[in-house]
Amino acid sequence: MSDTIRSGWFVAQLRPHGLAQARVHLKRQGFETFSPVLLQSPRNRPNKGAVERPLFPGYLFVSFDPSQTGWTAINSTRGVSRLILNDPRRPRPLPEELIRALQDRCDPEEAYKGEDDLEVGDRVRVLTGPFAELVTKIEALPSAERVGVLIDLMGREVRSSLPRAHVAKVTE
Repeated sequence: MSDTIRSGWFVAQLRPHGLAQARVHLKRQGFETFSPVLLQSPRNRPNKGAVERPLFPGYLFVSFDPSQTGWTAINSTRGVSRLILNDPRRPRPLPEELIRALQDRCDPEEAYKGEDDLEVGDRVRVLTGPFAELVTKIEALPSAERVGVLIDLMGREVRSSLPRAHVAKVTE
């Protein structure tokens, strides 16, 4: 079995407010990028249009072939802080299934569509924040962007509202 890595997806950490700049300069250098966004309506202006918020703030996926020269230029690209690599001599790409699953849930403009199959009573796992990995159930669906859950906190059930993108349906 060969130890060569073909083109794959890697993660670049961005400088503050560097997403747009990094996209432009990486594209100019011939790199493909992917940065899914969430479309959210602002709370203080619900009648205004949706605002794009990065699904992974501060990070950008970049595709390149580490066996080819030139990929190290990503580290000095405007807007990019650094590539996150486990071994800079032989970088390993992210699992192909992860990126494919993310891309399948995004429209052509990279807007994350999420899962629409959540219902009241479904069991969900919290993905981020102080309650990460907690499995709970949906109590309410107050809006398209929020999920109402019951969290067992020190023996007492507490109602909370989480962004829909921060939970995943448990299919056990």
